Amino acid sequence: MSDNSPIRPAAPWSPNPRQVALLEEVRARGAVSVERLAQRLDVTMQTVRRDVQRLADAGLLARFHGGVSLPREPARVGAWKERQAMQADAKARIARSVVAAIPDGATLMLGVGTTVEAVARELLNRPGLTVVTYNLHVAQVLNEHRDCKVHVAGGTLRSRDSAMEGDSTVDFLRQFKVDLAIQTTLGIDPDGSLRDRDQRELPVAQAMQAQARATWLVADVSKFSQTALARVGHLKDMRRVFTEALPPPPFPQLLQEWDVALTIAP
Repeated sequence: MSDNSPIRPAAPWSPNPRQVALLEEVRARGAVSVERLAQRLDVTMQTVRRDVQRLADAGLLARFHGGVSLPREPARVGAWKERQAMQADAKARIARSVVAAIPDGATLMLGVGTTVEAVARELLNRPGLTVVTYNLHVAQVLNEHRDCKVHVAGGTLRSRDSAMEGDSTVDFLRQFKVDLAIQTTLGIDPDGSLRDRDQRELPVAQAMQAQARATWLVADVSKFSQTALARVGHLKDMRRVFTEALPPPPFPQLLQEWDVALTIAP
């Protein structure tokens, strides 16, 4: 008997937390032996080999005898593809939740990051908005929008994420007063500090918050308790936090104490 049920496309794959940690280790060192990865991640060699195979099949790693390295493609393109692939379903769910909460006719300031980029893609379904951004990925997405005014900051182009930075970028953002600023983060410390890999992100993040009547943070739940080098903000300065699952302790209690609304995307 034949099965006439429709064929469904496979769900998009995202690396699990252990595989993300493996990728971070390779990115930090450039090339790493399988033995070293097993030691760093405190797992067996067999587990590392399985993870490496999965990541190599997805184009996120290149294998060589006894170890792995980053793919042989332009670093900026490869890194951005890698970040887009991570937690792709969670980012899409968060983006839908954020855009559903944005009032009609709102003015927005959008930051940098693949989660913010997901929000921009979802904004293609919302007419009558005005967006200010220093993120060229966001500008490129919204260029397809027929009813959205987009203001793009100048400055020095940062190759790793196609964001603008520098004094001229901050000065440009200060020309606008918007209803909402939407930003993300690489990690959130248990004390509420928002973390990024580069301290140069701080002046831009501060300008966004200063020029917005409210700031929303978009971050998948893996970002909670993640560490990164530079402090670029704090959870208590956010009006709302959007994620796809309940964050681990102590974050729910801290958000409540700081009167920050938590929205968990369905």
